Amino acid sequence: MTIGAILHGRKGPVIAARKEDTVRAVIDLLAQHRIGAVPVMEGEAIVGIFSERDLVRLMSSYGPEALDRHLDEVMTKSPVTCDSQMAVIGALSQMTQKRIRHLPVVDGGRLVGFVSIGDLVKYRIDKIEAEAAAMRDYIAS
Repeated sequence: MTIGAILHGRKGPVIAARKEDTVRAVIDLLAQHRIGAVPVMEGEAIVGIFSERDLVRLMSSYGPEALDRHLDEVMTKSPVTCDSQMAVIGALSQMTQKRIRHLPVVDGGRLVGFVSIGDLVKYRIDKIEAEAAAMRDYIAS
């Protein structure tokens, strides 16, 4: 079970922001797509992440003026990443240890996906349920 298996079948590009975008624009992006975070890109390179947690921290520190700041001033820089060959359980462990909820997937220096802890937990539960059903069927036959 790898991160690549979770990404398999996803269609379309990763929803991302640019470091020049304003917080206000990214809030609209998060709301429009019903997501909790976006990778922040500079060209093809991932340079950060902006999440709901970042927004809460900013609003607490700067109030409404935070909305007009650019992401390169306020994003979480040097994000933790993984590659598509990483085991799901390894990614879950890494996310838990580092207390992060979103993980950019980078292969060969290129962003190929973006997963949340919810994606990983759902995948694990689905796999466990499928294995349990197969075991019940085996025992019943």
